[in-house]
Amino acid sequence: MFGLGTTELVIVLVVVLIFFGGKRLPQLGRSLGSSITNFKKGLKEPDEEKKDQQDDTKSS
Repeated sequence: MFGLGTTELVIVLVVVLIFFGGKRLPQLGRSLGSSITNFKKGLKEPDEEKKDQQDDTKSS
């Protein structure tokens, strides 16, 4: 995964745990997940808008 081995991943996780603390990690996970979800929705929306516009021009 991205050229990272097990040791490097463990080190990164420990640093994140030390930096943010155990209580904030669930909050960070939720906000990261919702950000990714909103990003994916944002990528799909222009396609849906184009389809709606094409449907409107065809029905006119």
